[in-house]
Amino acid sequence: MSPAEQNELFGEPEPMAPEEQPLAGPDRPLALRMRPRRLSEVVGQEHILGPGSLLARLVAQNRFGSLLFYGPPGSGKTSIAEAIARETRSRFVRVNAVMSNVAELRDVLGAARRNPGARTILFIDELHRFNKTQQDLLLPDVEQGAVRLIGATTHNPGFYVNPPLLSRSHLFRLEPLSAEAVAGVLALALGDAERGIGAMGVTASPRILTELAVFCDGDLRRALNALEVIALGKGGPSAITAGDLELFARERRIRYDADEDEHYDTISAFIKSCRGSDPDAAMYWLAKMLAGGEDPRFVARRLVILASEDVGLADPQALPLAVAAHHAVEFVGMPEAELTLAHATLYIATAPKSNSATVALGEARRVLSELPVQSVPAHLRDKGGQASKRMGHGKGYAYSHDFPEGVSGQDYLEHPVRLYSPKSVGAESAIAERLERWRGLKAALSARAPNKLADTDRRA
Repeated sequence: MSPAEQNELFGEPEPMAPEEQPLAGPDRPLALRMRPRRLSEVVGQEHILGPGSLLARLVAQNRFGSLLFYGPPGSGKTSIAEAIARETRSRFVRVNAVMSNVAELRDVLGAARRNPGARTILFIDELHRFNKTQQDLLLPDVEQGAVRLIGATTHNPGFYVNPPLLSRSHLFRLEPLSAEAVAGVLALALGDAERGIGAMGVTASPRILTELAVFCDGDLRRALNALEVIALGKGGPSAITAGDLELFARERRIRYDADEDEHYDTISAFIKSCRGSDPDAAMYWLAKMLAGGEDPRFVARRLVILASEDVGLADPQALPLAVAAHHAVEFVGMPEAELTLAHATLYIATAPKSNSATVALGEARRVLSELPVQSVPAHLRDKGGQASKRMGHGKGYAYSHDFPEGVSGQDYLEHPVRLYSPKSVGAESAIAERLERWRGLKAALSARAPNKLADTDRRA
């Protein structure tokens, strides 16, 4: 928004009363014209704006500092910021982090310091795009109250906002709007002749509006823009039909931003669905990633990790299958590799699960960090070379193959410790039974001649 537009909307230098602030002009996009004028008009964010909520109380008392709004596109971050400015009769300055620079930021902050009576709200859209220097530049004026910062981001602030700035702000997470909430706003837009498109005479049934809202994935801005395009395409008073929605659906794009929050959230859902043995959910998230343009090699690597981390010894075939799928993706390529990923996903999602390898490794690391590091027992040390032989390395080693089932009864740690606990699931149940039998054999052999079970000095 240009300075002229800012002045038109909120006034400069004196703040304007909410009723004096002009609405967006008729030539502006429907999504802009339908923005809430007050917090009470905001839909779908009752968890932060409902009666008695913290944000509503802070705004009502006009006693808030910096605010950070974190949520998906079209969830109302900008609308809430503008409504707050109107209700608190504040001067509203909007900066887009993509197009702004340090010089512009210094000018904005300097103007706010020179005009403290205007109670400036500095709204920074896409705050995560600001680098560390730009974010640090805000700190002095935020701390001194020269501006009240409202930052908006689609990214997790814990990863993209500097800790000093984050610690000085109230963080509010906005959720995607429900289809019902979006459909309700679409119905208002159809009937509003002043701000909406009521003058066009276009109508739509509640079912059609709900289907349009579902197509837009909880993004109200996108839904309003889509409604306006569809209405303009009707060419006059008429009803929006299922056929109109089909034309819109052909152009629909899955909301999926590579290397951003949607990427991490979706792969997290995919991993947890596979781990939770839900093949239907796993296939859904796989399809979403592929439709959104995710790198299939990234998905294949996650399947390899899942095979060891969550399937493990419960199905030892999961790992070679996942590795084979990764190789197939490399040399087959898309789109045929989608079938390979689906194959591997279904195998891992439906395989018995065991994290015993993960737990055993974690236990080994814990023992290493908490207890004295053990030396290699003399009978296990390498006896190559005359010096090693003179020191008795390898002496007394019992060659496992000389004993029934390969169990010699010797210890392989100075101070034995149980780290691996097999689970009684899938193929690992047989491992559990085998280990229990071997412990019995070892105990019997150790009772007869502990650690001196063979005269042989052979090496493994």
